[in-house]
Amino acid sequence: MWIANNWKDYEVIDTSSGEKLERWGDYILVRPDPQVIWNTPKTQKGWKKKNGHYHRSAKGGGEWQFFNLPEEWSIHYRELTFNLKPFSFKHTGLFPEQAVNWDWFSELIRNAGRPIKVLNLFAYTGGATLSAAAAGAQVTHVDASKGMVAWAKENAVSSGLKDAPIRWLVDDCVKFVEREIRRGNKYDAIIMDPPSYGRGPKGEIWKIEESIFPFIELTTQILSDKPLFFLVNSYTTGLQPAVLTYMIETAICSHFGGHVEASEIGLPVSSNGLVLPCGASGRWIGDK
Repeated sequence: MWIANNWKDYEVIDTSSGEKLERWGDYILVRPDPQVIWNTPKTQKGWKKKNGHYHRSAKGGGEWQFFNLPEEWSIHYRELTFNLKPFSFKHTGLFPEQAVNWDWFSELIRNAGRPIKVLNLFAYTGGATLSAAAAGAQVTHVDASKGMVAWAKENAVSSGLKDAPIRWLVDDCVKFVEREIRRGNKYDAIIMDPPSYGRGPKGEIWKIEESIFPFIELTTQILSDKPLFFLVNSYTTGLQPAVLTYMIETAICSHFGGHVEASEIGLPVSSNGLVLPCGASGRWIGDK
């Protein structure tokens, strides 16, 4: 398992009964997590002295309960700054486990010895975008949500990357890639973090089990002649590491060679030394 264990401003303190106890900077949150199917005594003081608690509804969705939590605050990872705010469906605007991937591709970009153009699809609030830009890449950031792209821009400003070579686009990712193929544009690296289910700006439906492999195949048409890396993240339980490996091997290695690794990713739990699983990632690295 690849573990995001370099955080200082974030930690999973404890897990029990379908919930995780987290520290985000100076604030303690309790949020549901479907992976937490065990029931252990909640002895950590944060369970009682939390600043926010997301209660899931039996009818679907849920709502926040706040205890002296600001509307917005920020945390840091290495040289980056992320602005957080709790919003619907339990999220805060950041997936901390992805830091293990940020570190991986940032090193590849720094050591490439050439300019690198990165395409970040389903780019959310820009964690991967900012990590790639900070490592020296030119980045195209694409997300269907205007609000998320605006949030990512705020994070760029907070991280001192306002003038970094980042292109910000509100667009349907599939349609954008199709247009890039027609334009003849190429990228040295592609990152994608697709949702399990989603809708594009004009109501386009995305179901990951049906859409992900054709989309990976499509994106191979915009890879440069010597691609550096390809990264696919999945939070869908059916897309296990072996499935990600198979898809990437089939779609990419047949054209470009290179090699694939895939693994679960996770976050360390500080109270007991265990690791909370947080989905899976598939990584392809091109031949030197």
